[in-house]
Amino acid sequence: MRFNKYKIAFLAAVLLLLPSLAFSQAKVGTTGVNFLELGVSARAMGMAEAYTAGVTDASAVYYNPAGLTYVYGRQAMFTHIDLPAGINYEFFALAYPMESVSGVVGIGIYALNTGDILRTDYSYPTGVDQSGNKQYFSAGDLAVSLSYSRFLTDKFSLGVTARYIQENLELEKASGWSADVGTCYNSGYRNFKIGMVISNFGPDMKFIKDEFPLPMNFKFGASIDAVDSDNHLIMLAAEGSHPGDNEEKYNVGIEYWFQDKFSLRVGERFNYDSDGFTAGGGLVLPIGEEFDLSVDYAYQEFGFLNEVHRFSLGLVF
Repeated sequence: MRFNKYKIAFLAAVLLLLPSLAFSQAKVGTTGVNFLELGVSARAMGMAEAYTAGVTDASAVYYNPAGLTYVYGRQAMFTHIDLPAGINYEFFALAYPMESVSGVVGIGIYALNTGDILRTDYSYPTGVDQSGNKQYFSAGDLAVSLSYSRFLTDKFSLGVTARYIQENLELEKASGWSADVGTCYNSGYRNFKIGMVISNFGPDMKFIKDEFPLPMNFKFGASIDAVDSDNHLIMLAAEGSHPGDNEEKYNVGIEYWFQDKFSLRVGERFNYDSDGFTAGGGLVLPIGEEFDLSVDYAYQEFGFLNEVHRFSLGLVF
């Protein structure tokens, strides 16, 4: 046990030091592939994404890979996000416990598409050709990730994620990779958990001739089951983050469950460019004796661009 305590202390120290080393080279306001900063879970966004410590579903491949150890059974998840200007963002994740590797393996797929955009450049200043036909172009982002997590002790888990990233603009492409490292400690008292994660750590990407850093971020959060009775559960969560390209941000959220089947969520995000209020809810529907289907929705204020809606489906099998 003494060895495990030293190992945990060492890993925590490394995780705390990584942000200062990584962000020392970050350039404020100049990061690329910012789609990686968009929340991918309706459940998480409903409670303002105060989710680093409390994540217990397949979206842990995004929020904190260490949280994969708390996923119940095998789980698949899909999220659709309607963004302003007709932009669509899709996310798919799979969490699969594997005894052969003594842990949980996760897969994540991220895809953002702008749809057709009217082309107004030197060749088509009005967006139409000589025949009067409208000219369009498209842009999009894609990322694929592989995660692994395991318990190092009965209370402390570690997770890592490796991610391939591709950004497309018409015929031009940029590609690169990033990594996440996360930890989660469960005190055992009222499910009080502390989570830490550094995300999108990796080399600069190059688009045509310009290089840009990744949107690295360090998050530290905590969650606790303030109420846990036969029919009711209330989880309180809070976290702070230090983005490599911006000021510190803070998130707080509350999640209420009734009989583990119906949930309501509300949260607030502080020091963000857009308004911070979020809300949402969800249902868990048993399908036979071996499957559970979860349906979640989240509303997010988005400043002068009105609001963003997220819909997530999850399947435990």
